[in-house]
Amino acid sequence: MLKKLLPFMKKYRLYAILSPVMMVLEVGADVLVPFLMSRIVDIGIKNQDMSFVIQTGLLMILLALGGMFMGVVSSFFGARAGYGFAAEIRAKAFQQIQKFSFANLDTLSAPTLITRLTTDADMMGQVAMMSLRMAIRAPFLMIFALIMSIRVNPGLSVVFAVAIPVVVIILLIVLKFANPMFKSIQRRVDRLNAIIQENLIGIRVVKSFNRQPYEEKRFKVRNDTLKDRAMKAISLIMVLMPTLNLIIYACIGAVLWFGGQQIMAGTMLPGELIAFVTYITQIMMALMMLSMYFMMLTRGSASASRLIEVLETESEIEFPIDGLDQVKDGSIEFRDAHFRYPSNSQDVLKAISLTIDSGQLVGIIGSTGSSKSSLIQLIPRLYDVTAGEVRVGGHNVKDYKLDALRQQIGMVLQKNTLVTGTIASNMRWGNEEASDEEIIEALKQAQAWEFVSKYPEGIHHEVEQSGSNFSGGQKQRLTIARALIKRPKVLILDDSTSAVDMSTDAKLRDSFRENIGDVTTIIIAQRISSIEDADTIIVMDHGMVESQGTHEELLEKSPIYREISETQERGLAG
Repeated sequence: MLKKLLPFMKKYRLYAILSPVMMVLEVGADVLVPFLMSRIVDIGIKNQDMSFVIQTGLLMILLALGGMFMGVVSSFFGARAGYGFAAEIRAKAFQQIQKFSFANLDTLSAPTLITRLTTDADMMGQVAMMSLRMAIRAPFLMIFALIMSIRVNPGLSVVFAVAIPVVVIILLIVLKFANPMFKSIQRRVDRLNAIIQENLIGIRVVKSFNRQPYEEKRFKVRNDTLKDRAMKAISLIMVLMPTLNLIIYACIGAVLWFGGQQIMAGTMLPGELIAFVTYITQIMMALMMLSMYFMMLTRGSASASRLIEVLETESEIEFPIDGLDQVKDGSIEFRDAHFRYPSNSQDVLKAISLTIDSGQLVGIIGSTGSSKSSLIQLIPRLYDVTAGEVRVGGHNVKDYKLDALRQQIGMVLQKNTLVTGTIASNMRWGNEEASDEEIIEALKQAQAWEFVSKYPEGIHHEVEQSGSNFSGGQKQRLTIARALIKRPKVLILDDSTSAVDMSTDAKLRDSFRENIGDVTTIIIAQRISSIEDADTIIVMDHGMVESQGTHEELLEKSPIYREISETQERGLAG
């Protein structure tokens, strides 16, 4: 695990080196202070030598100030290295997520990815910082203090032969139980994030149905589950700290008892006993710091494994580095294509064989669950076929560079997503170099300019998060314009006109005929009126092509299409 994550520290290696160096120097200063204090008591005060007391006292102050300065510098360097390390991991993980296929995102859901990029990455920063400071300070403090205590009184140092093994055994027992608890906490954070994300995204629906009490109960269940698990983990720390304090006080008591007897016998000086007790405190505090560090390390290892899973998850979509970078035309062909989702054991698309000529307007219709969306998602390789092949521009889609293929396919998914910014910045997702005039032209083609032109700011009108300041129909038209501005060879609209009125829908189809007639356009629709003038209409049923033809042909030969048509006609008549 360390080998996989250590390269992310490369950019901050200077800070990572200087922080522990400064920490060792601080520890050296801290350990020398008790020794000087014993010299003041046993020499300066005993002999009434004020000059020695002042000189040694000044040296103690200088050491304390020097140690404090080096501690501050070490903290600064450690923070830079630790949180810089976390930022590098977070950036790489985010970059890796951008490469994920839809299949990867089905496995690693959005809530868990959010937790891993935030909570887990922050935890790695804290662990890294503690590794550069506490993990260095604690062992060096213990070793230096142990050496000095032996130098002061080898006989009394035997107490550590009992205390240190006891502390280590207790620590190992605690860590054994803590590790699974911390992993469980992270999983519960994922579940809590899932319900928060779901609730906030659908907050308008929650309020419109007055479901706030129900959502609060759902949240409370998961929140309480997380709290209970966290309390169990904290209870280990609550038990550990008093136990370690008890051992410290027992050591101090034993040293005071035996040390007092040595002072009475004249074999030990009072200042040496004071220094020895201070060293006991330093050694046991070092052990407490180590225990806290290992607890944090245990939790950090759970976060590290979750981040490594993201970093090592390769996209299900593979493409040749030297693949094709130009799509010749918008022709599409499915050759005995089969497809199943990673979590499914059965195909959702079966033996699909279709040919769509370049420039055709194609409609796809079918009942809910007939796999219409699954079919068109194979074209830009959002998913890959399980068997068979899909060809675009006369070549297998797997022969193209992925960015080259998707650049030539404009796709508007069922969920209309706009990002915070302006209308213009959203449009430039399709073409970063698009001019204002090109944006306006695309908006006109998508029938969006009629409402955008009414804004005082025009195309620079603000877009709030998820486009919440637009209606459903407006968002659909804006996302269509964003796809058109790419000037693709294939345009796919996945039920993307469902929220617009029939008049606007008709204007959109006319616009497609007049302005992008050379673009292969595929429209998934629920309304027959949206596709009845298509060159060809594909009727889907249970993952297969039931029929294909023009509107008139399908009314004659397709029972499914005829039933949909009659049902919609009755609805309009009613």
